[in-house]
Amino acid sequence: MSQNLASALGSNQVKVQVKACALSPLDIKLHEDLKFQRDLVPVGREIVGIVLQVGPKVTFFQPDDEVVGILPLDTAMSGLCDAIVINDNKGYTFKLKPEKLSWVEAAGAIRDGLRAYTALHTLARMASGHTLLVLDGASPFGVLAIQLAHYHGVKVLASALSSEDQKFLEQLRPSVARVIGVWDAKVDLVDSCLEETGGLGVDIVMDSGVRLHEEEPEARCLLPYKHDIITLLGVGGHWVTTEQNLQLDPPDSRSLFLKAASLSFLNEEVWGASSARQGRYLHIMKDIVEKLSTGTLRPQLEDPVPLYDATVSMEMVQKKQVRKRLVVQL
Repeated sequence: MSQNLASALGSNQVKVQVKACALSPLDIKLHEDLKFQRDLVPVGREIVGIVLQVGPKVTFFQPDDEVVGILPLDTAMSGLCDAIVINDNKGYTFKLKPEKLSWVEAAGAIRDGLRAYTALHTLARMASGHTLLVLDGASPFGVLAIQLAHYHGVKVLASALSSEDQKFLEQLRPSVARVIGVWDAKVDLVDSCLEETGGLGVDIVMDSGVRLHEEEPEARCLLPYKHDIITLLGVGGHWVTTEQNLQLDPPDSRSLFLKAASLSFLNEEVWGASSARQGRYLHIMKDIVEKLSTGTLRPQLEDPVPLYDATVSMEMVQKKQVRKRLVVQL
């Protein structure tokens, strides 16, 4: 029986039994832009599991290895399967999972860890002594970005969207230099940042979206305007945005020019788009897994959910009704 299974596996393929799978919102527009012709988009690409079999040309893994990774954007398989088969003879998709790192933590943190690394290291060139503003610091992405910045000697300011978020951020250790409660109408984001930096502004801003219009849905009303972000940015500063539809008017561009500041768009999927970047990607994934196992990065996770709750859970994730990261335990 095992010989039949092995022969069914391609020479570069790895078969993994899935132990846990994290749920993240699907970017349907991205799939359309990349012209993936398919009726169904698989959910749950951040997975962790045990290697069951490897093809003859696979040297990075062997059966019984515990691995964690993000399935390629064009994969047809969902991480919510019992087992998945993927081409990975060079170890680009999976990394070995340290023994003391739990299944749920590994699956739940790998994407937010990659986003934090991409934003702070690749795009913003974070360095010790910098000042960073994390907007919506209590989000799963925000928390890992704060922890990664602290590790590298960066002073961190963070905004809170509710009194609960504010309390949570104030209790974080190492501590955030200043928590700015933008949920309170009396608190001004720009004034708080300039006061904290002696009027110089921050070196790096990471947003969680930008308010584009006066009339916005209630969920977006606490987002900052682009003018506010540019105002609180220091000379030579970096603004990393998650706002795909951001448009700059000539006065905005002029302000950025006068500060010699830069604007970068955060899209962590870009790592899979170019083979030239795979070495760097491997290094990042390895470092994230190591920092998770040592407790440098401590993700914000909901209690794991069973597979039979996955559909309802994914609907909540897609509608952004969940604050912490959701992981399905298989």
